Amino acid sequence: MSFEVSKEDKKSTYVILPAYNEATRIQPVLESIAEKGYNMIVVNDGSSDNTLDVIKQTKQKYPDQIHIFSLIINRGVGVATQTGFDAVFQFDAKYVVSMDSDGQHSADDLDNVIKPLVSGEAQAVIGVRPLKDMPMSRNFANAVMNLLTRIFYRVNVSDSQTGFRAITIDALRKIDINARGYLISSEFIREVNDNNIPFAEVPIKTIYTPETQAKGTNVKEAFKILIQMIKHQF
Repeated sequence: MSFEVSKEDKKSTYVILPAYNEATRIQPVLESIAEKGYNMIVVNDGSSDNTLDVIKQTKQKYPDQIHIFSLIINRGVGVATQTGFDAVFQFDAKYVVSMDSDGQHSADDLDNVIKPLVSGEAQAVIGVRPLKDMPMSRNFANAVMNLLTRIFYRVNVSDSQTGFRAITIDALRKIDINARGYLISSEFIREVNDNNIPFAEVPIKTIYTPETQAKGTNVKEAFKILIQMIKHQF
C-alpha cells in the first residue's frame, strides 16, 4: 500500500517562495499551491515591478494560506530563502519546502517531495530535475556544480543546484544558511551533510520557458559560486 500525504500533513507544511520581478508568472504558482492545500511564505525580494501587488491580490483569495514578507531592496535568492526559513518559525510548521516562484516547478510534485519527511524516511529532501530536459548550458553548469559540491562539501548528489527542496522543522533548526545568491543550493546540501541529517532525492518535473531558462545556474553563475566556495574555505 502506497503512503499518502494527508490534509493535516499539508496544513503543517509551509512552502517558501522567493520572488523577484515575477509579476507576470507568480499568480498561477500561488493558486496551484493553495489549491493543493499547502501554506506559503512568499518573500518579495525587493521587486521593481508589481510582484508585491499580485501577491497581495492573490492573498485575498487565500488569506489563511499566503503569508507575505517583503525585503526593501533586492538581496538575492539566498537571502530571500533564508528570510523565509527564519519566518517559518512564527508558524505551527512541521515541514518546510522551498521552490521557485516563476513556474519552473510544479505544485503536483509537492506531495512526493514531502512524503519522505512525513513517513520518517528522511529529514531533508532535494528534488532532482530530469537532466535530459535541461538546456545544454544549464546541464553543463549543473554537472560542474555537482562536481564542486562533491569536492568542497564531500557530498555526492544528482542535482546540487535544484531550487526545490524540503526539510523538517527540527532539522531546519540545525542548519545555518548564509549564501546571498545561488550558492544556497550547495550550502543547503553542505549543512544537511555536516549535521548528519538523513536526506533523500526525489525526481521532479521542470517546466522550461524562455524566462526560466534565463535564470538559475549557468556557466557564469557556476564560476561565481566557485569563487564563493573557495572564500568559504578560509
